[in-house]
Amino acid sequence: MAHPSQLGLQDAASPVMEELLHFHDHALMIVFLISTLVLYILVAMVSTKLTNKYILDSQEIEIVWTILPAIILILIALPSLRILYLMDEINDPHLTIKAMGHQWYWSYEYTDYEDLGFDSYMVPTQDLLPGQFRLLETDHRMVVPMESPIRILVSAEDVLHSWAVPALGVKMDAVPGRLNQTAFITSRPGVFYGQCSEICGANHSFMPIVVEAVPLTHFENWSSLMLEDA
Repeated sequence: MAHPSQLGLQDAASPVMEELLHFHDHALMIVFLISTLVLYILVAMVSTKLTNKYILDSQEIEIVWTILPAIILILIALPSLRILYLMDEINDPHLTIKAMGHQWYWSYEYTDYEDLGFDSYMVPTQDLLPGQFRLLETDHRMVVPMESPIRILVSAEDVLHSWAVPALGVKMDAVPGRLNQTAFITSRPGVFYGQCSEICGANHSFMPIVVEAVPLTHFENWSSLMLEDA
C-alpha cells in the first residue's frame, strides 16, 4: 500500500514484482553514475582554464566513449528482457479468474467453479468503515489463495480499461472483444490495492481493484460460502 511522501515503489508481494524492484534499483544506479560523471565533466570544463590536447583529438578516447555506452545499454537490456519473458510465462495455473471491465466497475468470474462470480463496486465515502481507504475499497474483494499461480483473463464490455495492481507487478489492458491474459503468485497474505489505469470516462477514478491473498484453507471456506450464497 502506498503512503504519503513515499519515494520508492510499493513493497513487492509477488516474485515478479521483486524482480522489477531489483531491476529498478539496478537501472537507477547506472543513471546515477552517468549523471554524476556528466556533472563532474561539466563542472570541470566550466571551472578550469586548462586544455588537454588528448581530449580535443584522440582516437582512443573516441573508441572508449563509443563502446562504453553500448556496454551500458547491454547491461540494462539483458535483465529487462529476462523480466519481460518472466512476466509472460504462465505455467500450470492453479486458478483462473476472468476480470471484465465495465463503466465503472469490475466483475470477476472464477471459471474453475460452475457458478462463482460477482461484481465489484467502489464503496462510497459515506459507507466506509474505520480503517478502510477512500476511493480504494470495494464491496467485494477478489480473493485468491497465496503461493499459488493465478491466471487472470482480462477483457472489457464497453471501452478500454486496464487491470493493474502495483504490489503484484501486474498491469494488463482490458480491450472490448479481446481476451488478454496475465499471471501472478502472491508470496504472502495480505490485501493489495489497484485501480483502473486507462482513462475510461467520467468515473475512471472510481473503479478500484482489491486483491485479498489468503491461505488455501481460508480460500476454500470463502468459495464455499460464496457458492452457498449464489
